[in-house]
Amino acid sequence: MSPPLPSRSPLIGSAGQDRGTSGWDSASPSLQNRIPMYVVDAFANRVFTGNPAAVCLLDRWLPDLVLRSIAAENNLSETAFLVGSASGNALRWFTPEVEVDLCGHATLAAAHVLFRHEGFTGETLQFETRSGVLSVTRHDDWIRLDFPSRPAEDCGVPADLVTGLGRAPVRVARSRDYLAVFESEEEVRGLRPDFTTLARVDCVGVIATAPGDTCDFVSRFFAPRVGIPEDPVTGSAHCTLIPYWSDRLGRPDLLARQVSPRGGELRCEDRGDRVGILGRAATYSIGSIRTV
Repeated sequence: MSPPLPSRSPLIGSAGQDRGTSGWDSASPSLQNRIPMYVVDAFANRVFTGNPAAVCLLDRWLPDLVLRSIAAENNLSETAFLVGSASGNALRWFTPEVEVDLCGHATLAAAHVLFRHEGFTGETLQFETRSGVLSVTRHDDWIRLDFPSRPAEDCGVPADLVTGLGRAPVRVARSRDYLAVFESEEEVRGLRPDFTTLARVDCVGVIATAPGDTCDFVSRFFAPRVGIPEDPVTGSAHCTLIPYWSDRLGRPDLLARQVSPRGGELRCEDRGDRVGILGRAATYSIGSIRTV
C-alpha cells in the first residue's frame, strides 16, 4: 500500500473543488480522540435495506491496530476510513477481521457522506486506494463507481465449495472470488450454506449467481473466511459478475439484484477493463466515536 498521506486538508474532488466547511475540518485538539462516523445503507433507497457500512472521517491515519479495533467494534461487514489531503482522498476498508483491497458498498457509502453531508459540491470524487485511484460520480440520486473489471476464468471445483453451498453449480470460475453459476434465481435464493466449510475455501469469497426472474441476473456473496458469513450487497463482486453476464447476455448495460435477506439493486455497465456500478444510499445514523 502507498505510504500514509500527510495530515488532511479539506477533501477535494477530481477538479479540485473544496468539499466545504464542517466540524470535521476544525482544528480541535481532541479531533483524534473523537472521530466523526456515519452509518449508511448502501445500494438502498431507504434504511433497513441494502448493505450498511460505517464511514469514519480521520484527520490522519491512526495505527492499523486501532483501525482494526474500530471495525471489529462496529461489527458491520465493512468500515471505511477516509483521510483527505491536498492530493486527494485516501480510502481504506476493513471487515471486522481484515483489511480488504476493494469494497464497493463502503466506497458508495463514503461518497454519499461527502456528497450529502460534508459539503462537497462537485460531481466527481477520486479515492486513492489499494486498488488504485477510483472515481465516483453522482447522477441525480444515483452514485456511479468506476471499478476495475475482474473477469473470472474457468477452474477446478473445490470439494468444500460444493459441500459448503449445499448444491453443485453448473459452472465454476475464479478471479479474486469463486464464481458459482446456477440455473435459476430460485436455486440461488434457496442456498443454505455451511459457513464453517465455506471458510476453508481458499479465496476472499464465493459468489453464487443465476439469471434473474425480473432482472438480468441475481447473486449472493458469502465470505466467512474474512468474517462475513453473507454480505447483503457486494459491489466488488460485480467486478466479476458484470463481465461474465455482459458476455453471456451480449450487452453492456445490465440490471442486477443481490437477493440476500436485506437485498439491493445495482445498475451495471461493462466498459472493457473497467466496470460501472451504480447504486443509491440512505443515511442511517450520524455521530462520533471515541478511541480513548
